[in-house]
Amino acid sequence: MYVLHNPTRFSRSYPGSNSCGGTACIERLAGASTLLYPSTSLARAPPSVKSGNMAFVAAAAPASSVLSVDATLNPLVASVKPSKTMALTDLATSMKEAGIDVIGLAAGEPDFDTPTPIVEAGVAALRSGYTRYTPNTGTTALRKAICKKLQEDNGLSYSPDEIVVSNGAKQSIWQAVLATVSPGDEVIIPAPYWVSYTEMVRLAGATPVVVPTTPEEGFLMSPEKLAASLTPHSRLLILCTPSNPTGAVYPKEHLEALASVVGAHPRLLVLSDEIYEYITYAPARHVSFGALPGMWDRTLTVNGFSKAYAMTGWRLGYLAAPRHYAKAAAIIQSQSTSGASSISQQAALAALALGPGGGEPVQEMVRAFQERREYVCARLRSIPGVNLAEPSGAFYVLPEMSAFFGPGAEAEGFGPVPDSDTFCRYLIEKANVAVVPGDAFGADSCIRISYAASLETLGKALDRIASSLDPKIFKRRTGST
Repeated sequence: MYVLHNPTRFSRSYPGSNSCGGTACIERLAGASTLLYPSTSLARAPPSVKSGNMAFVAAAAPASSVLSVDATLNPLVASVKPSKTMALTDLATSMKEAGIDVIGLAAGEPDFDTPTPIVEAGVAALRSGYTRYTPNTGTTALRKAICKKLQEDNGLSYSPDEIVVSNGAKQSIWQAVLATVSPGDEVIIPAPYWVSYTEMVRLAGATPVVVPTTPEEGFLMSPEKLAASLTPHSRLLILCTPSNPTGAVYPKEHLEALASVVGAHPRLLVLSDEIYEYITYAPARHVSFGALPGMWDRTLTVNGFSKAYAMTGWRLGYLAAPRHYAKAAAIIQSQSTSGASSISQQAALAALALGPGGGEPVQEMVRAFQERREYVCARLRSIPGVNLAEPSGAFYVLPEMSAFFGPGAEAEGFGPVPDSDTFCRYLIEKANVAVVPGDAFGADSCIRISYAASLETLGKALDRIASSLDPKIFKRRTGST
């Protein structure tokens, strides 16, 4: 038997759980007893079972066995970091299964049900036998509907053969990266960033070039910072607006300034991640980068149904790009997953039929998110030492919390708190609240809190966080104000 344990700092077991609590605990049973080396014991494991970020541990082999199994992995695996959002979400789930009253604010997932017309369309597809393979890039009906949506909502003109429907926007992003970058290329990524951007770039053999932004800048990358990051090797700029994890929304004038920099570099493409486009709060307004003058030819736009329509489990996203790039992404998809779920595609047609901005069902969710945003921001600002740039979209806040970790920071009954990773471990162990450390997003001074939860749940979580940071039990970083 071989056991893969993900040695993140959050990997631990709880009674009643069959998971290690990390991003993965994959077991292949071979009928033999198992000797496990968790992450904390990896240093004592035999050298032959150590491999980068993962520890493989061989169980006792049957006495009759004469051959050992080569457990070598592709070296690319060692270059990829596990997703901490998944690790913390899995850990919170394991704790709940073990009867622990933990509040999970780590997942990027709406807490609403999928709107009824969408569900009914999915059920109708099942009952009518619409359960077979679809064309690789999606049904013609759905691709035409996406083209109509992009034209009417975003001012983007595409034909159906420039649309690739995939199993979620994550797959769309990965295929866009793989289709456009090569070993030796550089990909510009403003930080804070979604956790998977940098790892996808590494898997493609390219180099992520991270451009930091600050709360004082509204977490918006300036044209000057973009220009300073470019080299002859620059191939792709990844923009996410509205942003996960910051909630920042790039204004049109700011995007136009970035576009003027992009336009001076013929080799530079832009991947515009617009999955949160409908979740914005006035006066912020979403603008598609590809709709800016001169940017259509070099922009690959990614969107989907998970966030706005609360369809995370339906797994459906899409890429809209000039035919040359869309065809390349389609080839990759044809040799990996092939087409997306036929049932989900029928449901997506019903989602698009709800109207601009997702219609009233989506706007009702957006109003609830806005109320939660205002509540969470007010509560966080009431805690001395928290620095917060108010989000204009999505359903996350990314407070700057460096006053609570670093030299001198220490919690009673827990010990030193040197970084955001340890700070989040403190919150989940002592406050039973799961949030994500900022270092997962390239911003170690921050933490990410998802407010995709009821006001009652958010109030309970913030009460716990505030209590756990009481100066009577928590000593802040030396020199913090």
